[in-house]
Amino acid sequence: MSLSTLLDRFLSGESADRRAGPPPQMRERTLQCIGAHGLHRMAYREWGDPMNPRVLICVHGLTRNGRDFDTLASVMCRDYRVVCPDVVGRGRSEWLKVKGDYALPQYVADMITLIARLDVESVHWVGTSMGGLIGMLIASQPGNPIHRLVLNDVGPVVTAASIERIGQYVGTAPRFADMEQAEAYLREVCAPFGALADAQWRHLTENVVTKVEDGWAMAYDPGIGEPFRANPLVEDVDLWPVFDAIRCPTLVVRGAESDLLERATAEEMARRGPCAKVVEIADVGHAPMLLDEAQITEVRGFLLTE
Repeated sequence: MSLSTLLDRFLSGESADRRAGPPPQMRERTLQCIGAHGLHRMAYREWGDPMNPRVLICVHGLTRNGRDFDTLASVMCRDYRVVCPDVVGRGRSEWLKVKGDYALPQYVADMITLIARLDVESVHWVGTSMGGLIGMLIASQPGNPIHRLVLNDVGPVVTAASIERIGQYVGTAPRFADMEQAEAYLREVCAPFGALADAQWRHLTENVVTKVEDGWAMAYDPGIGEPFRANPLVEDVDLWPVFDAIRCPTLVVRGAESDLLERATAEEMARRGPCAKVVEIADVGHAPMLLDEAQITEVRGFLLTE
C-alpha cells in the first residue's frame, strides 16, 4: 500500500466518527511524573507493536498535543512503536498547580520518565517547535538516549518576534459555541501551517479542543501563557551551546515562511554541531504539520536511514 493511500484512508475513512473513540492501533495510557511542587500525570498514546524495540517519540508544539501526530504515527507505526505524549498542561495530561513550572526543565524531566517507562535504551525523536527544544536539550546530554533527531521548525535561535506573536494568543483563546467556530479560530491563528485540506483542518481542530459547560475550549491550561507574560523576551534566545553538543544525526524541517526558525539559522545548523540535513517546506510558516505525503516522506526517509 502506498503512502498516499494510507494518508487518504486515514483522513477520509476515519474522520466521520473520530470523536467516537481513538483511531485503530492507538492505545491511550498515562504516566505519573514529579515536579518541584508535587506529582502530576502525563497522558500519552502508543501506536504499533508494543514489543517493538524501535521506538519513535513525537512531541508537539506549545499549545498543541500528541494527537497532532496521528497521521505521522499511522504511517510510522509499521516500523516503530510510536509514542506521542501530551506535554503536561496540554491535551489529557494534568495541569500544574504552580504555573511558573511550565518550563523546559519540567518537560525534559517528564520525557526522561516516559523513556524509563518504555524500557528502551534508545529512541528516535520528532519534535515540533517546543517539542524540538525538549529534544535538543535531551540530545545535548552525554549518554542520552536519542539516536536520531528531527527538529521541526525550531533551532538554537528562537526569535523574540515569534515569541511575542505566540504570546499574544497563548492562554487567551475564547470559548467556542460549536466546532465550526473553533475551526474558524484555528484557521486564523494557525494560518502559518499553510494551505491544509478541509479534512486536515477539522482533524487538527477536533483534537485540540475539549467540551466544556458552555461550549468548547482549547485543550490546554491557560496558565501555560503566564511565564511568557511574566518574563517577556526583548531579544532572541540563543541555544547554540546546546545544539553544538548534539552528536546524533539530525534533520531540520523548516517552513520557508517561518518567523521562529530563520533561514540563516537553519543554514548555520547545517555547518556546525551535528551538521544537520536541512529541508525547507515551501509556502508554510511556523510550523509544518507533517500531514502530507511530501513532508512525511522526508521525515520517514531520514529516520529509517541507518
